[in-house]
Amino acid sequence: MFFSFRVVLLKRLVVIGLAIFLFMGLVLTQKNQVMFATTSATKVPSAIYKVDTDKKVVALTFDISWGEKTPGPVLDVLQQKGLKKATFFLSGPWTQTHPEIAKRIKDMGFEIGSHGHKHDNFSQYPDSWIRDQVTKAEQAIQEVTGVKTRLIRTPNGDFNKRVITTLNQMGYQVIQWDTDSLDWKNPGVENIVNRVLNKAHPGDIILLHASDSCKQTAQALPRIIDGLRSKGYEFVSVSELIEGSSVKSKQE
Repeated sequence: MFFSFRVVLLKRLVVIGLAIFLFMGLVLTQKNQVMFATTSATKVPSAIYKVDTDKKVVALTFDISWGEKTPGPVLDVLQQKGLKKATFFLSGPWTQTHPEIAKRIKDMGFEIGSHGHKHDNFSQYPDSWIRDQVTKAEQAIQEVTGVKTRLIRTPNGDFNKRVITTLNQMGYQVIQWDTDSLDWKNPGVENIVNRVLNKAHPGDIILLHASDSCKQTAQALPRIIDGLRSKGYEFVSVSELIEGSSVKSKQE
């Protein structure tokens, strides 16, 4: 009888222990879900300006929104210098009106990102307008080049948290720059070259333009490429830069 009592007691203890184990597992699961939800909700949208790396690599990026006089010479320089890695951000309308240049960019193996459709500040418009503009540009670029863009540089580099959130929801990474060549100001070839060579650093994303309003970029580009190479830098696309290093972003 005493033995039977011990068996019954042991069974009850096992049941109680199992119940406690299941209860604690449920509590921990709910806690983890709450922590994950809190982390996701509190993550601040950000754009990518550069990456942290010890490797001497940089990404040359070119924005194109209008014109046909500058893109050709820029591509010629890249070809002459044997530079195979760069990233071009193309606007939808420009791609549609200059398909032969857009195809050349693709055929030369350069990465293609979106520069939106209408060249206007995204932060001034509602989310629906942003989605419409980005979709139009995405469709235009894909129709001409076959590339489905996933990187975007907003027109004028304008954005806020809401804009970035909307673009992230569409599957885009927002790409800015850490070195601005200021070629869009046409400050003189010497100034463009010196600015890039003095400011460039490992993991840098360098802003250049291939629109017709930037009349000195093609002249400055050979010296920029030679100067960076003489300093030991290699050129990669933005995607390769991000994939190969930890992303350094700035919260806006």
